[in-house]
Amino acid sequence: MAHVNKFAFLGALALLPAALGSARAQAAPTATPKFGYVDSRVILQRAPGSAAIQAQITKERADAQASVAKMQDSLRVMYDTYLKEQPSLTPAVKDQREKALQQRNAEFDQKVGQIDQQMQQRQYDLIQPIMTQIREVLDAIRNEDSYTFIFDVGNDPGLIVAADKNLDITERVLARLKPVTANVTRTDSTKAATKPAPAGITRPPTKPPTR
Repeated sequence: MAHVNKFAFLGALALLPAALGSARAQAAPTATPKFGYVDSRVILQRAPGSAAIQAQITKERADAQASVAKMQDSLRVMYDTYLKEQPSLTPAVKDQREKALQQRNAEFDQKVGQIDQQMQQRQYDLIQPIMTQIREVLDAIRNEDSYTFIFDVGNDPGLIVAADKNLDITERVLARLKPVTANVTRTDSTKAATKPAPAGITRPPTKPPTR
């Protein structure tokens, strides 16, 4: 089963370029272009309320993984019992038991897929309030200081060779963010999120018995 990432919702970095793109697209023409940049990794790690949201995500993922493990144990017991009794079973009973195992395995796969989708959507919903705030703050700072472009050096640090620290507005963004409370109310939606971070609810493959 996949391990829990140290800071799972950094997968939300995939969403931040949309916020920065909005700031770039709305920049008013100026005689001399003005540039700024932020480090999205720092923002998402230090944003007020981010620790509580991460803790909630970690807890809910652990609950989901425990549910998957319980179902897997049940399937394994069913399979082991079949293997133990197989020598004494008639061909007709063997066929019946194997079909039942295959059906249970298929149901298990479907349930795991549903749980994974639910966790992706849940993680997306928990992170979204912070992402909305970041977009709003970026737009406000861009308008106030007439930035032409605001870049993100955290989304793909490998593309940045060198940068003037005076153009870094990461701390300004952090200073304007307000605390966000993790929403502990869950919805059982199986609809996948638009751009969620992978939830990582997986299980080892279980093959149906073969005769």
